Amino acid sequence: MRILLVEDEQLLLDQLRRQFELAGYACDCASDGSEGLFLGQENPYDLAVVDLGLPKLDGISIIKQWRSEGRKFPVLILTARDRWQDKVEGLESGADDYVAKPFQIEEVMARANALIRRSAGFASPKMEFGCITIDTGAKRALLNKQALELTAYEYNALEYMAMRSGQVVSKTDLTEHLYDQDFDRDSNVIEVFIARLRKKIDPDNTLKPISTLRGRGYRFELGETQH
Repeated sequence: MRILLVEDEQLLLDQLRRQFELAGYACDCASDGSEGLFLGQENPYDLAVVDLGLPKLDGISIIKQWRSEGRKFPVLILTARDRWQDKVEGLESGADDYVAKPFQIEEVMARANALIRRSAGFASPKMEFGCITIDTGAKRALLNKQALELTAYEYNALEYMAMRSGQVVSKTDLTEHLYDQDFDRDSNVIEVFIARLRKKIDPDNTLKPISTLRGRGYRFELGETQH
């Protein structure tokens, strides 16, 4: 999953980025409101984490602008403001949830994961497709209740496609959501991930959960047993 972090406190921004990257997220960062607004307008994020008190352009204005332009990715706001009115204003501007400073990084991570999951239509952190379980909280996948040894990129590719089960996901779309803006992207890498995934989640080649649609991309599809 690819997220945008907009925070002007450099130490906090570095901490957030480090934790999200350790959890397998691709992160783009902005330290002021103008840059954050631009990045959100230009890239297909799965989530934005936005501080309200920013230089150049405040968080409320950023969110309102994104929403007016049709940007629908979930937004988690960070606020040091204690007044309940500020929190209400943030939510009414188009944000989906908020965390008040000071906070525990783990709470931010949990709320971010929940927002991404719910935006894809899943209430539970565990997505079950027949004998395959994808645990978005623990960031792991299981086959017949046995944990699979997946690289971070392999897991992220699987999670992204599973959240769009039944839909066609192009190589470009996968690449944009797996890598941050500074990564030298190569669509051939996606083919390697998909080939490895197929072998790991379907070693007997009987489930065939990932199909290739020539010239269009890939589709993950199995009977979903829990939504």
